Amino acid sequence: MMLYIFMGQSCTGKSTVVNKVKELKDVEVFVGKDYLRMAKNESEAWHLFYEKLSNAASNKDLSEGTIIYVITEKAQLDRAIDIKGSYKVKFIAPLDTIKSRFAQRMHGKLPSPVEKMLEKQYEQWESIKGDMNVDTTVDNDVEKIVSLIVHR
Repeated sequence: MMLYIFMGQSCTGKSTVVNKVKELKDVEVFVGKDYLRMAKNESEAWHLFYEKLSNAASNKDLSEGTIIYVITEKAQLDRAIDIKGSYKVKFIAPLDTIKSRFAQRMHGKLPSPVEKMLEKQYEQWESIKGDMNVDTTVDNDVEKIVSLIVHR
């Protein structure tokens, strides 16, 4: 059992690595606010989800498996940062690379509001540190990244 928190702004490689981990290991993946499906109201859903994450991180419940929680919004990280025993992997890339990757998602055109949003996100994530920090422009070998994470 294990809780991995994959964190960082959009287009830094989190999903690519998650998909490779899923090929190699039996993991349960939650992205963003997926936890809202756990209950009818947000507060109850978060409470249940936080308990599930905490159990995975502390190995309390043997029926809980490995969980990867993928976080793109800093506000979501603020809610989960204090879970003891979690392993936080921060994904980073230079801002120009992030903009280029995001533009590809938008068929080559990056509208000004989206560009400003990416710049704001970049500033928000800059000072946050992970237990492991992965720059996907420097180390773009997905299999190597996955190996470093799961065999640490």
